[in-house]
Amino acid sequence: MSAEERQHRILALARSAGDVEVLKLAAELGVSPETIRRDLRLLEQHGLVRRTHGGAYPVETARFETTLATRTTRQVPEKRRIAAASVALLGDAETIYIDEGYTPQLIAEALPTDRPLTVVTASLGTAAAVARLPSVTVLLLGGRVRGRTLATVDHWATRMLADFVLDLAFVGANGISREHGLTTPDPAVADVKAQAVRVARRRIFVGVHTKFGISNFCRFAEVGDLETIVTDSALPASEAHRYSLLGPAVIRA
Repeated sequence: MSAEERQHRILALARSAGDVEVLKLAAELGVSPETIRRDLRLLEQHGLVRRTHGGAYPVETARFETTLATRTTRQVPEKRRIAAASVALLGDAETIYIDEGYTPQLIAEALPTDRPLTVVTASLGTAAAVARLPSVTVLLLGGRVRGRTLATVDHWATRMLADFVLDLAFVGANGISREHGLTTPDPAVADVKAQAVRVARRRIFVGVHTKFGISNFCRFAEVGDLETIVTDSALPASEAHRYSLLGPAVIRA
């Protein structure tokens, strides 16, 4: 197996499993751990993986995106803390946009039940999670349903959003960086997210620390468009400060 073939194999394994470990790869591929580390460094240089202590995980690109099912199994305690900290920022908001993705869905599940709320969402999972609550009115955006995320996209969704003025939007992203803002691999998804940002008075980004420093294909908002960023405590305080200099408050839950 050539180095190029080995790197393709490593990337395929990372994308199918969600992450890879150096020692397991070395044993499976019959090479030294140092060879695997060199492969991972090269893949990271090409923006395909992010290295961790002892391994790596895949970076989402225009050709690869993790499924919602995968997201429900990774960094769940961190995502639950982010959701709880996000719900604490509701204030007097009555109309709320909740984005697609697992962390936003956890926000929906943590919403207070002692006050009337209207939730607008593109996510079938989020709509199902809150529709049973008697105090919540759910408006599900129409459109084409993406199988990977079970969320609606395309012009039906953006046209419906354009008619609203929302108090608050909880927005996720596949990547967030100081240079390129909030990004996602799919242009259709970016259009829906951008429209939600446009019609909301307040915008809060919610996402785990591994999304920081990542740039995907389609930009839909700038860091300065946000009121608040809510992430987990693994984001270094120094990096959180750098983002706060662009405008938003940064909460590390």
